[in-house]
Amino acid sequence: MARPDKVAAVAELKEEFESSQGAVLTEYRGLSVAQITELRRSLGQNARFRIVKNTLSKIAATEAGLDDQVMDLFEGPSAIAFVRGDVVEAAKGLRDFSKANAPLVIKGGVIDGRAMSPEQITQLADLESREVLLAKLAGALKAKQGQAAALFQALPSKAVRLAQALADKRAEEG
Repeated sequence: MARPDKVAAVAELKEEFESSQGAVLTEYRGLSVAQITELRRSLGQNARFRIVKNTLSKIAATEAGLDDQVMDLFEGPSAIAFVRGDVVEAAKGLRDFSKANAPLVIKGGVIDGRAMSPEQITQLADLESREVLLAKLAGALKAKQGQAAALFQALPSKAVRLAQALADKRAEEG
């Protein structure tokens, strides 16, 4: 029979899996407590980094319906970055930290219900943040609106010039 504290831990992990946009599994063997604290701080509000027990995490992942995506990643000491918010920013934080601290190994994960390999998570980290992409989109839309306004403004002035040229031509002939 399962102990109440383990049942609560599984329920909490299941809730984390279900309420997060993504979960990135890592191996943290060799990181000091200070480095793990630094990693948590660097992830900020975008992700919650938790050191987990593989057996409890496997149960929680199965209950959350993610066993196909993450079950084979629970090998060795595992920690999970549960991502809330911008997954690109969290992926960048993990990638950058793992470059500076070799013991942190990204094993893979699941983002929006889709399994992701370590390479895919790195590619995701190479993308620009959501805010930057939205700003670029807004800039492109503003530029197109400016072009459309100039076009709409040019049509009446062109019609006026054409009418004036026609009037001048009739006056010459006339």
